[in-house]
Amino acid sequence: MKYGIVTIAILMLLGGCDQPKVENKTKNTPHIVKQTYFPPPPAKKIKLKKVDDTNFDADYMYPTESKKRDKAEIPAPMAGDTANPMNKEECIAMITQEKFDKYAAMFGSEAASIKRCKMLKATR
Repeated sequence: MKYGIVTIAILMLLGGCDQPKVENKTKNTPHIVKQTYFPPPPAKKIKLKKVDDTNFDADYMYPTESKKRDKAEIPAPMAGDTANPMNKEECIAMITQEKFDKYAAMFGSEAASIKRCKMLKATR
């Protein structure tokens, strides 16, 4: 009996609710959303300035030259390094023996020290 009253009350509550209706989705009507919020107008009116565009040159912007440029030549000091590589004596003469040994210990080999001397020579 207790459960009968509870069951009837639940059925009455559920019976009073509207059942959702399923719409036929075969219709191809687009869903239109109306804009409900319009942004405020700008705070101040902006007047556009007239631009003087007489400096435009189509030949400069769109060159018709399709020839590739020649490769840039290597500057003389750098080109000389490949022809006349630096040796240990020149490096020691340029920097002291202490620095040569320090670079050799720091970089792990005498070749690295010589490379460091080449870089120093190129910057001078």
